[in-house]
Amino acid sequence: MTARRKATGIALVGIAPLALTALAASPAAAHGSMTDPVSRVSACYAEGPESPRSAACKAAVQVGGAQALYDWNGVRDGNAGGQSKTRIPDGKLCSANSPEYKGLDLPRADWPSSKLAAGKHTFRYKATAPHKGSFELYITKDSYDPTKPLKWSDLESKPFAKVVDPKLTNGDYVFDGKVPAKSGRHLIYSIWQRSDSPEAFYTCSDVVFGKDNGGSGSGSSAGSAAAPAPAPSASAPTDTQIAAGAGKSSIGTGHHDHGATNHGATGHTDAAQAAGADDPALGGGHDAGGPHPDGAAKPVDGQRLAETGGDSSTGPIAIAGAAVLAVGAAFLFTTARRKAARHRG
Repeated sequence: MTARRKATGIALVGIAPLALTALAASPAAAHGSMTDPVSRVSACYAEGPESPRSAACKAAVQVGGAQALYDWNGVRDGNAGGQSKTRIPDGKLCSANSPEYKGLDLPRADWPSSKLAAGKHTFRYKATAPHKGSFELYITKDSYDPTKPLKWSDLESKPFAKVVDPKLTNGDYVFDGKVPAKSGRHLIYSIWQRSDSPEAFYTCSDVVFGKDNGGSGSGSSAGSAAAPAPAPSASAPTDTQIAAGAGKSSIGTGHHDHGATNHGATGHTDAAQAAGADDPALGGGHDAGGPHPDGAAKPVDGQRLAETGGDSSTGPIAIAGAAVLAVGAAFLFTTARRKAARHRG
């Protein structure tokens, strides 16, 4: 083996740990939330993360902080794998058992709500990073009491709506479902399970059938004279509001060519995808005309990476790891060349 080959081998050995560090420290995905009917986190984000108007959203910020609202599109379990009911404990459905979003689990009857009626309804889910997968929508039983922690047993046993790979329109997944007859205050729970990854996303949407008495569903007597005043109406965040708060997201932002608004930068453990960020032959690039099969995202550092989940705290680490990798590679390459030159001399 020549001195040059030996030097090259040394350089590659030195680079490998740095490369693995950079790939392992990939930032998390942030993929969206229900906007019709509006999810809790979306409604509170629309009110303003730093100073929300409603009492429920103020309480959520006091418990979990404003950052959870800036990260409104990331309520997720990266390893759900279709086992949501066993992985998420009772009382933590709205947060998906994530401490960051624990304020969303507060049991109270004054969450901002959306009016809803039985029958056909067109649902909308803001997809900031589209993926293939299925949506399941559950509604609470008639005995539901919003003043108590939400349990899996509070939901009807079967989803009233289920759709696979719904149509993406102007950045929203749009699909129809037949809402069952209910009365009073209820909650719609959505599970978006990816088919290209074990990752799943969750939303809680507070809805009211008929008149909101500030109490619970039709099976409870909570709507008495002592019940709290009706909750405010929920509003979905506008594209302008989403763009304005994107810089404060701990997950990062990017943009899709096909109409999705700013979304979270995401990590990938596939080195080939990262290397071919803008090479169509390697699956990179942002072609117009529909979502990419892997929900391709374009993070703040300008490099296209596909979404596979991860931890939301790792974004800065990934950038730092990439910088270390570049510096280390340059140093080792230079050292190898010098050694080879001395050997030839």
